[in-house]
Amino acid sequence: MLNIHIITLGKLKESYWKNAELEYLKRLNPYAKIKITELKEEPFTPSDSVLKIKQKEAQKIQSLISNIQSPILIALHEKGKTYTSIQLAKQLETLSQSGQQIIFIIGGPKGLDKSILDLTTHHLSLSSLTFPHQMVRTILLEQIYRSITITKGKTYHY
Repeated sequence: MLNIHIITLGKLKESYWKNAELEYLKRLNPYAKIKITELKEEPFTPSDSVLKIKQKEAQKIQSLISNIQSPILIALHEKGKTYTSIQLAKQLETLSQSGQQIIFIIGGPKGLDKSILDLTTHHLSLSSLTFPHQMVRTILLEQIYRSITITKGKTYHY
């Protein structure tokens, strides 16, 4: 069984994102233990330093993951590696064989600080397009579910 922790900056505000997330969590329940931790995003104005905002958010992420023993850290990042769904399924299957917790980190609207990118062992891009970070949560959960159905030979991915 996959042991996944999704760390995300910001909360799901719209009910349609919450409902989509609940649907995928329900589908994933037989196959994976999924934990989602929402961290408060740093408020900002156009005149605020993006670097300082990212650094403050990075401190929150680092304090959370510092208590977890030997996790596999995956940053969702625009310059991360892209996979087909079948390749991602194989990658998740390989990573899960270690028994370590897999932690996906989703940044806030300004992205992830370099310190988090340097700390993570893998960088994943879900697309070369830019999505709102709330949408990324749903896309990530769907791709995890798709990966599991591919690995288990279930009828979902065609």
